[in-house]
Amino acid sequence: MRSWLVLTDGFLTARNAKTAHGVIRYTSDRIAAIVDRDHAGSSLHAVMPELGRDAPVVASVQEGLQYAPTSLLLGVATPGGWIPEHWRAWVIEAIEAGLEIANGLHGFLNDDPELVPLATRHQARLWDVREPPAGIPLFSGKSLELDKRIVLTVGSDCAVGKMTAALELEAAGRAAGRSTEFIATGQTGILIAGRGIAVDRVISDFIAGAAEKLVLESSAESEVLVVEGQGSLWHPAYSGVTLGLLHGTAPEVLVLCHQAGRAAIEEPPYSTLPPLPEMIDVYQSMAATVRPAPVACVVVNCRGLDPGQARRTIEEVEDDTGLPAGDVFRGDAPKLWQAVDRRLAEIAG
Repeated sequence: MRSWLVLTDGFLTARNAKTAHGVIRYTSDRIAAIVDRDHAGSSLHAVMPELGRDAPVVASVQEGLQYAPTSLLLGVATPGGWIPEHWRAWVIEAIEAGLEIANGLHGFLNDDPELVPLATRHQARLWDVREPPAGIPLFSGKSLELDKRIVLTVGSDCAVGKMTAALELEAAGRAAGRSTEFIATGQTGILIAGRGIAVDRVISDFIAGAAEKLVLESSAESEVLVVEGQGSLWHPAYSGVTLGLLHGTAPEVLVLCHQAGRAAIEEPPYSTLPPLPEMIDVYQSMAATVRPAPVACVVVNCRGLDPGQARRTIEEVEDDTGLPAGDVFRGDAPKLWQAVDRRLAEIAG
């Protein structure tokens, strides 16, 4: 069990801190303190009650050490994926205190000529979460022979809640008495689950092999694997990762995730998104090149909508797609899990 000192440094309430938010919300580990000068002296619950956890907010790593952390989490997606220069002093302080440093950025700590010998001297682990393991194989088709049910979350765009949907569905399945397991494919998911592969760092020819490796190496006790999706077929920068997961995990059921009101991808070239029924058809067609996988339900992220607007939006999605829909952020995961489980039962015959 880790005890996290979470570094957000002025981004605690911003989208840039989604790694911090995900770990705080879903980890079973202790949250020792948050390092954020903008909110120092307050508490996590007072600043972000929606995360469902509490911890003191402090102004520095040195102040945070009094709360007995074991690990420092770099919890912000920084521009370019590199450690800001003013963070280095904090990272060095944490290493000198013997803390593990968990880094989900694209720039690796283990490539830093100053930090590596310092960490060796203080017996502090540098954990570059995105670094893929050695020896990832090409896709072999063995995932098709796995005696487990596989569910994959897919998205209309990036940052629509695929990881959250997977985590909430996995928990709902477990609450319903099924032996479920969350399979992490991105840095935040890995930090929560404690293992996984950040597939966006894998050489393109081996993405499907990495995805297959993840499902083949799942826990022996698990009967249903809920795989965290990445990217979107409609986002040209990340569609290759999406397709690698879609084929490599060989899912039997898909769950489509969508941000309410989003009509175009959020980044250049701002491509217009097709209607949800068309997305469903495309995802099902692409999955079927390896194994047929129907979309069982639609997870609608209703962030920013009031309860009435959210309810009407979900009803519209159900009318448009003919599928159950709901918002896992608002307690609909059990309903959506039932839709997934029904589909799995139909496939099993």
